[in-house]
Amino acid sequence: MASKKNRSSWAKEKAQFNAQLGGFDALDDVFAREDSRHVHLSEERESAQRYKACESKNRYATLAEAQENLAWCERRGKRGLQIYECPYCGGWHLTSHPWEDAR
Repeated sequence: MASKKNRSSWAKEKAQFNAQLGGFDALDDVFAREDSRHVHLSEERESAQRYKACESKNRYATLAEAQENLAWCERRGKRGLQIYECPYCGGWHLTSHPWEDAR
């Protein structure tokens, strides 16, 4: 059967462990750095997605305007474009990506 230690005993062991590591709570520091890294990577990923889906493309204010430009592109030989509503800016963009829910 495992021994049951009280809280003060655990706190004493933790303090000894931290003292051996240089007097700071190393695990908290490691977890804080890892959380910070995850937040940073998430922000970078979101920024890259926003650029690719919205900022690098022409924005059309209405669906009708996007449809006009799609027709213009098709008359000039560009096929396979689709229209989608942008989740970032609320406008409309053309894409060559084969979306399932494209209009």
